Amino acid sequence: MYKIMKASSLHTEQITHLAHLLWPEDNLDILKKEIAHYQEDSTSELFVCEEAGQIIGFAHVQLRYDYVEGTTTAPVGYLEGIYVTEKNRHRGIGKMLVKVCEDWARFMNATEFASDVELTNQASARFHEGVGFKEAGRLICYSKKL
Repeated sequence: MYKIMKASSLHTEQITHLAHLLWPEDNLDILKKEIAHYQEDSTSELFVCEEAGQIIGFAHVQLRYDYVEGTTTAPVGYLEGIYVTEKNRHRGIGKMLVKVCEDWARFMNATEFASDVELTNQASARFHEGVGFKEAGRLICYSKKL
């Protein structure tokens, strides 16, 4: 049986490994520093799902005080990232991680909760819709070199 809990510094290595599976283009050393920072940031929290001593999923939630698409209040609880190992998907773990993040956001006085997905990531879009998110809009981001 699995259990969901607040992450501790003991979980940093395993969370970093899972975060690198979620964001493979990111530098592993930078991810590790970010994970450690999130554990110290009062506007951010990491939750993990542990089973038999192994972290099989994590979620990162943060308070955002700037404008968040589709919301009207601040702060907004924001699901910054969520990952469950492939063999452990479809067991309700992701849904439980989102619920814990929502509870934390409520505790932190947020009255809205938001997230985002890449336009091409249909699996993530289906997951978000499955846990109760409603699409608030679509964006195309632009940049150019100066």
